[in-house]
Amino acid sequence: MRKISLMKNSIQEYEWGSKTAIPELLGQAGPAKNPQAELWMGAHPKAPSQVYLDGLWRSLLEVIAENPEEVLGRETAHKFSNELPFLFKVLAAAKPLSIQAHPNQGQAREGFLRENELGIPIGAVNRNYRDVNHKPEIICALTPFWALNGFRQVEEILRLLGEIQVQPLVETLSFLQEHSHRQGLKGFFYQLMTTEKAKQAKIVEEVVAFAEKRTEKEPVWTWIAKLNQAYPGDVGVLSPAFLNLVQLKPQQAMFLPAGELHGYLEGTGIELMANSDNVLRGGLTAKHIDVQELLSILNFTEIELTILQPQRVASGEAVYPTGTAEFVLSIVEVSGGAPFIGARKRSVEIMICTKGEATITDLGEGETTGLSRGTSVIVPAAVEQYRIEGEATLYKAAVPL
Repeated sequence: MRKISLMKNSIQEYEWGSKTAIPELLGQAGPAKNPQAELWMGAHPKAPSQVYLDGLWRSLLEVIAENPEEVLGRETAHKFSNELPFLFKVLAAAKPLSIQAHPNQGQAREGFLRENELGIPIGAVNRNYRDVNHKPEIICALTPFWALNGFRQVEEILRLLGEIQVQPLVETLSFLQEHSHRQGLKGFFYQLMTTEKAKQAKIVEEVVAFAEKRTEKEPVWTWIAKLNQAYPGDVGVLSPAFLNLVQLKPQQAMFLPAGELHGYLEGTGIELMANSDNVLRGGLTAKHIDVQELLSILNFTEIELTILQPQRVASGEAVYPTGTAEFVLSIVEVSGGAPFIGARKRSVEIMICTKGEATITDLGEGETTGLSRGTSVIVPAAVEQYRIEGEATLYKAAVPL
């Protein structure tokens, strides 16, 4: 594969998805019949993209397997065992996703081998580890995007929940008050997650009643009330009070390293992650929850959330810094008098146009491909250099060299 190629991508239909966001991006008439949650761009075995080559649509997974160095570049092919190391997505959340975290590389490998030895099928609902990879990820807002990310400062948790005098919660908060912050957070979360269901239900009921009277005061209370409408009685309803609640503005992003408890609540964004499917859930879901395993991978450290702004690195391109080996996300903006020229030395790149119209030209072959809203293309490493010109905004996924 030595040419810039158009892509045709799989859409994942999950119940929390939007019926309008992805269809509108792709220029489709009317809302979708079913909620459309994620548009996958990449070579994940579950749903690889199709690429247009020599008049035919072909699986990107197969194309990479035929000549990995042409597509990925020699360095990337060698480093990542001839596989595309990232998965690029458009994520459209009309309802909240589960509260979750992802393992680091060592935890993923150990957990995968352990579950294999136990004979748990890869597709089993009680399977925690479906591959040996870690799953760092970045989410960048296309619309105002609400999310949770990492534990709040202990003082904030105590301020928010300390007024609610329901006995099981008072007991749980006392552990947080009496121990060091890391130990206190772990004990607080463990007690909350393992309290018997009747007591959990009582805590949720009292906190929701408290929140519903204060929805005008802080977004925390609004979201607790909204989460209870979506997942009545679920202990995850309390998460805005102990996790950092943030609303990303368009083009703002946040990074999610291994072990950070997080959740996406509402909005449309660009998501880029290592090519893994390892998820450990802690609430707001009907799917499998393994509290003990989740506790073993979580980072029980208070964090002050860092909002990532794109940093200009070249004319027309700005990068979201994460330091991740598998991927780098950037935004490319071109206008009439300012085209973008791709670097000569680079890895494979996948781009999606989210606004406007442009053309991308292979400067070696002279071939030009049109780009409009919703169009995605792959630029293999074998392409010598390219130019994008027009009036458009694109998001680009690449492997850092």
